[in-house]
Amino acid sequence: MKKKWSSLFYFFIVAGLGTVIFWIIKKGAYLQDPVFTVQQAQKAKETSTIDSFQFFKDSFIQNLTDPLAVLLLQIIVIIAVARFAGFLFRKIGQPAVIGEIVAGIILGPSVLGLFFPGINHFLFPAASLGTLNFLSQIGLILFMFIIGMEIDLKAIGKQAYDAVIISHASIIIPYALGVTLAYFIYRDYAPAGTSFLSFALFMGIAMSITAFPVLARILQEKGLTRSRLGAMALTCAAADDLTAWCILAAVIALVKSGSSISVLYTIGFAVVYVFIMMKGVRPYLERLSTVYDNKIKRRTPIIALLFVILIISSYITSIIGVHALFGAFMAGVIMPGSFSFRKIVVDKIEDVSIILLLPLFFVITGLRTEIGLINEGHLWITFGWILLVAVAGKFGGSALAARMVGQSWKDSLSIGVLMNTRGLMQLIVLNIGYDLGILSPEIFAMMVLMALVTTFMTGPALDLINRVMPEKEVKKNS
Repeated sequence: MKKKWSSLFYFFIVAGLGTVIFWIIKKGAYLQDPVFTVQQAQKAKETSTIDSFQFFKDSFIQNLTDPLAVLLLQIIVIIAVARFAGFLFRKIGQPAVIGEIVAGIILGPSVLGLFFPGINHFLFPAASLGTLNFLSQIGLILFMFIIGMEIDLKAIGKQAYDAVIISHASIIIPYALGVTLAYFIYRDYAPAGTSFLSFALFMGIAMSITAFPVLARILQEKGLTRSRLGAMALTCAAADDLTAWCILAAVIALVKSGSSISVLYTIGFAVVYVFIMMKGVRPYLERLSTVYDNKIKRRTPIIALLFVILIISSYITSIIGVHALFGAFMAGVIMPGSFSFRKIVVDKIEDVSIILLLPLFFVITGLRTEIGLINEGHLWITFGWILLVAVAGKFGGSALAARMVGQSWKDSLSIGVLMNTRGLMQLIVLNIGYDLGILSPEIFAMMVLMALVTTFMTGPALDLINRVMPEKEVKKNS
């Protein structure tokens, strides 16, 4: 019975009010200016003579090229290709992020633009790249926030002596080799108007970076996270990232300021900013985590506050002359040390950042990477030198330092291989250098290839070390 009365109510309310709306519209037409009414009738008559399908076709094409429609199509294609490529690379024992980076290159001028230029121009028109780049930067800010949260300062402190020696050796050795390499290739490959200092400093930082998130995922996939080797490698990589991003902030400040005197102001402000974040904001956030754990109703405002801190931190480092990504990284570092708190916050952000927004960054990188520029023998020789310097500096420096602090040869070589993983962090540094006009398209393409090769070799190199130097079985006394 109740359902019957509900149906009658629905019918009368829709029919009755629909009739009233129709009557008001008919009456309201008399309120129009007669001249406007005549113009409307004339326009309707002209429109009726146009082929209705042609009208729909023109409207469809216009909607198809609408900026919002283009952006949504780009996101659909990028996510689909990135996820598929990540799936394929996982099948061959490689981290999914390598497949996603390769997907970005495939969608760029190196593959899609070379073989299907029409599709490439339709998917990625020049006018749309600004919006795509903006979204990718938002994704990077969220990603760097997560990276900062994954760095455990207490763990670094517990193994500070060995970890600092290994991580700093794995920075200074490849940095020195990178600067040396820059001396020999500066005249041929540095963009016009770029100082040697800027070029050399960026080549150094690009050689010395380690991809902490990729390294962590490789250790997780191989079940080494809780092992002694895994703990040391993660601690070294965390200390490496923390140091490398501080160095990068100083390098960016120097490049932007253009003089060693003005950079002191930027670095000074950056030091004050870091001090305030570590000594002022961080203790407050530690108390905030207790409220988050105990009072469920206050969780949403606390998460909102964390986002505000993230945005303000990124904004401050951006306006003082250091990159916004450093601010996002520091905002993550100062988050409360509670494991449960960090896990909840990371889980809320990670999916949006890594699955939705980060693949956009890979495509932006891919659109800038033109493998076809490396089309002559001497360019491939230069790439060979870049790869050799990268591996010798990072792998060799890390392995040597690990051996010097008392690690076994097997663990030393394994740490060297793991620290040689560059991946996503390398791409971030390269894009910063490209945006600042320090890296030419040729060097950019070579460095992206180097990042792929050094990351791709990590898994096979670890397997090779395990085969050549297997764990010695301890014989039990019967």
